[in-house]
Amino acid sequence: MKKLTLALTAAVLASTLATGCAPLLIGGAMVGGVSVATDRRTSATQLEDETIEIKAGARIREQLGDKVHINVNSYNRVALITGEARNEADRAEVERIVGSVENVTRVVNETAVTMLSALSGRSNDVVIQGKVKASLIDARDLLSNAFYIVVERGEVFLMGRVTEREANRATEIARGINGVKKVVRVFEVISEEELARITPKK
Repeated sequence: MKKLTLALTAAVLASTLATGCAPLLIGGAMVGGVSVATDRRTSATQLEDETIEIKAGARIREQLGDKVHINVNSYNRVALITGEARNEADRAEVERIVGSVENVTRVVNETAVTMLSALSGRSNDVVIQGKVKASLIDARDLLSNAFYIVVERGEVFLMGRVTEREANRATEIARGINGVKKVVRVFEVISEEELARITPKK
């Protein structure tokens, strides 16, 4: 399993180092960070989430430029904002911009008011991200593609449509990863019955 973890971490580091804290993508066709074949969102919602991320990112760059370092990740129309802003006014403006994007139903603003992170710190986040994903893959009682993983300054943000059991298990796994400072759950919790209904029959 160590070889698998190292291989996944290396692949993620190579593919995402240039962009920082992009959603983790491993294997298959991807939309918004989760494999299409096992995604628990409809294809229309996956496309909307991808569009939300693109539009929000573009508008933030247009209006705030390099005054902030911001990542927007959307899952089931819930937009998670992470990164750094130098002051509360810019933090609030980022939230306003993201909230005004079409189809966003809720904004979770986890932007820190601090100095913008250095490339070395973002590189470390990519490594942690790979470790979390690899550990979820190793967990035989979880479907790893059900989780959308974002890492910022050593803090792990977990998104997805999951049951309470899955949420607790994934949180436990993420907290046990070396270098993880905090785990923030941004889940949409569904019942076991709902999970059975949306899971494709084999």
